Amino acid sequence: MKDGHNAAEYIVEDKEAGLFRIHRDAFVDQAVFERERAMIFDRSWLFAGHTSEFPNPGDFVTRSVAGRPMILVRSDDGEFRALLNTCRHRGNLVCRESKGSGAEVFRCFYHGWIYNTRGELKGIPGEEAYSEAFDRESLGLEPAPRMHNHRGCIFVSFDPDIESFEDYMGDALAVFNNTLDLGDLEFTEGQYKYSMRANWKLIVENSMDGYHGAATHERYFTHFIPAMGLSDSVKPAGAEPTPGVPLAFAHGGTQTLRNGHVTIAMPSSERTGNRSSTFLEKYHAAALAEFRNGLVHVHGEAKARMVEGGAGNYLIFPNLVVIDGWRVFRSFYPLSPDYMEISGWALMPKEDSPELRAARLEWYLGFQGPGGFATPDDVEALEGCQAAFATRKEVEWSDISRGMKATGPGGTGELQMRSFWREWNARMTTGGHAESWDD
Repeated sequence: MKDGHNAAEYIVEDKEAGLFRIHRDAFVDQAVFERERAMIFDRSWLFAGHTSEFPNPGDFVTRSVAGRPMILVRSDDGEFRALLNTCRHRGNLVCRESKGSGAEVFRCFYHGWIYNTRGELKGIPGEEAYSEAFDRESLGLEPAPRMHNHRGCIFVSFDPDIESFEDYMGDALAVFNNTLDLGDLEFTEGQYKYSMRANWKLIVENSMDGYHGAATHERYFTHFIPAMGLSDSVKPAGAEPTPGVPLAFAHGGTQTLRNGHVTIAMPSSERTGNRSSTFLEKYHAAALAEFRNGLVHVHGEAKARMVEGGAGNYLIFPNLVVIDGWRVFRSFYPLSPDYMEISGWALMPKEDSPELRAARLEWYLGFQGPGGFATPDDVEALEGCQAAFATRKEVEWSDISRGMKATGPGGTGELQMRSFWREWNARMTTGGHAESWDD
C-alpha cells in the first residue's frame, strides 16, 4: 500500500511514450481522502447554490458544502449570505429545515438562542446569568470565510487567503459566462439528490467521458434515439469519427482551461444547437423558434448560436460539472473514500414559455433524472469500478492514456481526465496549481 501523504506516487506519466496511469489506491485510501479534504476542498472555490433558490428577503436553503452545514439566505437587508449552520452556544444546527421563505429569525431548538437573517445574535434566554465579559456582538453565526456571487451563482471558499474568484476560474470563466448568457436563469423547483458507493473522482471522470457513451448507454443510443426519430442528426459520443474529421475530435474537442478546469467542447458559433436543440426542433419547433429570436435580439446571430450550442460538459475544478446539453449543474462531495453525495439542478431561462420549460424538463429528466437513461447506468458503472478496486494489490493501475499520441481520428480521448489528475497531483503535493494541464 502506498503512502497516502505522498500523492506523487499515484500517477505515472510518460508524455514521450504516451502513457498515463493512476494507482487505484488513490480511490480507496483513507489518508488520500483526508489529504484531499485539506488540500483541495478546503482550498478551492466551491459551488454552493443559486440565488433563484432564495430570491426574497427571508428566503433560505440549507445544505452541506465540503462537509460544513450552511445556511444560504437572503437577509432582511437584501444581501445574499452564506452562514455556517452551527449555534455559537453549544454547536447545534440552528436551522433544521431544508428550505423556507419569509423567515425573520433562526432559533436554535436546543437552548433557544435566536439569530436574525444577517446572522446576528439577537436573543438569549436568561442572558442576565452571563457575566460582563460575555460579548453578544461577537457571537453571531459565522459566515463562510469567502463568498462570491457570480451572476447569481454562489461560490464559497474556506480558505480566507484564496485567490480571487476570477483568477481561480482562469479560462473557464468565459465558458461559464457563455452558459449564463442563455437568459435570466433560475434553478427549477426541486433538487435531484442521490448518493453513490464510489469515489468522487470517478464521477469527475465519468461526467466528461464520451468514450463510455455507446457502450454504457446503449439503450439510449440504439433504441431511444432512433425511436424518437433523432438518429439522423445525433451521433453517440463514443462513436468513431468519420475519415477527415479534424484531429481535435479525437479528444472530443477537449480543451483545458487552466487551474484544472476543462471542457469537452469550446463554445463556437459554428455549432448549431446541441442534442437538446435537436429534440426541441423536432417536437417543439415553434416554442424554440420564439426563444431563439429572443437570443438573437440580445446577442446577435453568431453569439446566439454560441450560447445555445454551449460547451458540452465541462468541469469547474474540483467538483462542479456543467452539462450544457441538458442545462444541468451537478456537484458532489465525498463523505468517505468510497461514498459520495451528488446534487443536480436544472438551470433554465425564465424567458421560456410554459411549453418550452416543460419540454426542457422532459428532456432533462429523460436522460439525467433518477429514472433516466444515463444516471442509473452511470451509478452501476462507477459502483462496479469501486467494488473491483478490491483487487488493487493484484491489479494496481488504471489507464487513461487514450488519445495522448493520436496521429489521426480515433474516437474520444481522455485528455479531460488527465487535465483533472494533473491539477489533483499538484494540489496534493505542492498546494498550488499545476504548471501544465495539456499533453
